[in-house]
Amino acid sequence: MDSAQKIRMPLAYKNISEAGLARQLNTSPPAFNGKMKRDKFTAEELREIASVLDAEYHFYFELPDATKI
Repeated sequence: MDSAQKIRMPLAYKNISEAGLARQLNTSPPAFNGKMKRDKFTAEELREIASVLDAEYHFYFELPDATKI
């Protein structure tokens, strides 16, 4: 699953449009739509999106011994 799909799922759950999310992130809806189409988000941007959605975003690798990196 790509990042755009992962963003769309909580948006649907919370009944928030992509344009609404864009405005809450202080960016224009067309600029945000472009990022969604390219599926290019930094870990920091994903954390900011999670914050706006009142959620947590975890970006790490978990090794077999449960070590998270």
